[in-house]
Amino acid sequence: MAASSAYIIALNAGSSSIKLSLYRADDTTSPELIAKAQVEEIGDSPHLFGKLADGSVFLDETPNDHELPDHDSAYARLREALDARFGKLELAAVGHRIVHGGDLFSMPTAIDDATRESIASLVPMAPLHQPHHLEGIDAVSRFAPETLQVACFDTSFHLGMPCVARLTGLPYRFFEQGIRRFGFHGLSYEYIAGRLPDVERRLAEGRTIVAHLGNGASLCALQAGRSVDTTMSFTALDGLPMGTRSGALDPGLVLYLEHELGYSSEELQSLLYHDAGLLGLSGIDSDMQTLLESDSPRARLAVDFFVYRVAQEMGRMAVSLGGVDGIVFTAGIGEHAAPIRQAVIERLAPLWSVALDDTANRAAEPGRISTPDSAVAVHVIPTDEETMIARHTWQLYRSRTRGDASASDPDQDQDHRA
Repeated sequence: MAASSAYIIALNAGSSSIKLSLYRADDTTSPELIAKAQVEEIGDSPHLFGKLADGSVFLDETPNDHELPDHDSAYARLREALDARFGKLELAAVGHRIVHGGDLFSMPTAIDDATRESIASLVPMAPLHQPHHLEGIDAVSRFAPETLQVACFDTSFHLGMPCVARLTGLPYRFFEQGIRRFGFHGLSYEYIAGRLPDVERRLAEGRTIVAHLGNGASLCALQAGRSVDTTMSFTALDGLPMGTRSGALDPGLVLYLEHELGYSSEELQSLLYHDAGLLGLSGIDSDMQTLLESDSPRARLAVDFFVYRVAQEMGRMAVSLGGVDGIVFTAGIGEHAAPIRQAVIERLAPLWSVALDDTANRAAEPGRISTPDSAVAVHVIPTDEETMIARHTWQLYRSRTRGDASASDPDQDQDHRA
């Protein structure tokens, strides 16, 4: 390995999991994926699994519960596994996916005490994710306190949206206090925007709707690669129905649940974040593939509602763009659920000149899946949030080691606050 090479970890900490990707980078190339590893079910039947970039397994263990009771022990065990496979790693930095940056962070940021405090202040706006991101940060700090850590925010990509797209219907004083629409899945959308020039130049320069459809789901309207609207809002609860999240609701319904049915704020949070969406509608599962394979009428209803809402929100994104040149499906459902893609496009076909190539759609391969004469091009593009984290982290590390005043991309080095 050249002297200028270094290792980078991209880390995503969840409620009972840590997922990391190990990259090698140098001054002449972008970070190269070396391996992926994860711990699931921390503290309750934990399992460790890891693969090299070529797909070969190098880690597959099921330790006792007491061996990995928390994120600290889980991260330490993953690092031990990486060191055992690759030798003692000298990490340049660890980059973290952070769901909510509010309007405090317009670009990836080195984590110090003040940054951590700011991230913690946003926990009420992302209760499903933010506390566990902090656990990941703390785990790395305790394992190797000297390691540079970088926060990469899902909200930053959307901070350049027009002011009108960031407003809510509340009095303007709330907007001035920071209560506004933010949007999420920004690392995914940033990656897709960067892929579009190689996929189809017309979409990179034009009006593209990207559908990030997974357990969490949202849409983004891209104009020449920049976000101009998105379906999530102040929190990652808004917009499309998701695996266990409700998506958009009439605020009056929430008031009714509280005042008439006696729900406490804690019960409402649990209902809206954990018990709603595909799981709540189907009564079976939050997994789309399970629902597609089920013969339950309620499973069918949940799928139909999901498709209905995705198509609806694509219409709204089209209005924000003033038309549509292309649609991109990405993330777990978007990349792998051909019936969902087909059903969404069938709902849009009477409104737009768009048609799928059935063979291409069913092929389960990345690429264009619309017919040659479809005016709206439809593509499947796998997303890669970890690579975006690694790129940002490597860029910031290099700028700091060279003593640059700014670690940001020149095109992004601006104050996006409305």
